[in-house]
Amino acid sequence: MPLIWEREPYQPKRQALSVERIVDASVVIADAEGLDALSMRRVAAELSTGTTTLYRYVDSRDDLLDLMADAVHDDHAPLTGDWRADLDAYAHHERALWLRHTWLAPLLATRPLLGPNWLRGLEHALTAAAPLTSDIADAASAVGLIRDFVRGAVMRELAEKQTQRRTGQTEEQWRAAVAPYMRKVIESGAYPRVSRMTEAVDLSPAEQFSYGLRRVLAGIADSGQTTR
Repeated sequence: MPLIWEREPYQPKRQALSVERIVDASVVIADAEGLDALSMRRVAAELSTGTTTLYRYVDSRDDLLDLMADAVHDDHAPLTGDWRADLDAYAHHERALWLRHTWLAPLLATRPLLGPNWLRGLEHALTAAAPLTSDIADAASAVGLIRDFVRGAVMRELAEKQTQRRTGQTEEQWRAAVAPYMRKVIESGAYPRVSRMTEAVDLSPAEQFSYGLRRVLAGIADSGQTTR
C-alpha cells in the first residue's frame, strides 16, 4: 500500500469536502481536547458529514494523525549562515510549535514524519548545521540531539500542566503547600546545597529551556565536529 504522501487525493464530483478541511477540523479538535477526543466519528460530526465519507479521503486515523502533524509544521526563519544562531532559532521554533499543539510531541517521539512540511523543516535544520560540519552524519546527529532536547523540555512542561489539571493546584500553590516542610528541611542543616538552591531565583520554563539549549550547543561546538 502506498504511503499517505504518495496517494492521489480523492476527487468527488461535488467538492463538499477535502483532505485539507478534514485535517483542519481535526487539528482544532486535538488542540482543544487532545488526541483522546479525536476519532473519525467526531471529525465527521464536526464537518456535518458521515464517517464513511471521511474514509474516502483518509484511509485511517493513523493516516489522519500523520497528515495533521505535517500540516501544523510551518516555515522557519531565514538562515543567517551562523550555525549556532540558526540552530538556536530552529530549536525555539520547534518548542513554540510543540507547545502550541500539545498533542504533537508524543507523535514525533519515535518514527519521523515523511510529509513535505516536515521534510522541509529537516532540510532547513540540516542546512543550518552545514557550517558546523561537512559530515552529513554528524550534522544529522547534532540536529537529532537538539530535537531530543526540545522534546524532553516540552514534555516536562506539558507534564506540569497535566499535573495542574489533575490536582487543581498551580505550581505556585504547590510551592506554598510544601513550604513548611521545606523550611524544616533547610533548618535541619542536613542538606546545605539544597538549602542554597531553594534560595536561588527560579528560572521560568522558557529561561530553563534557553539555558539548557546554550549548553547543548556549547557541547556540540566542543565535540570536535565543527569546521570553524
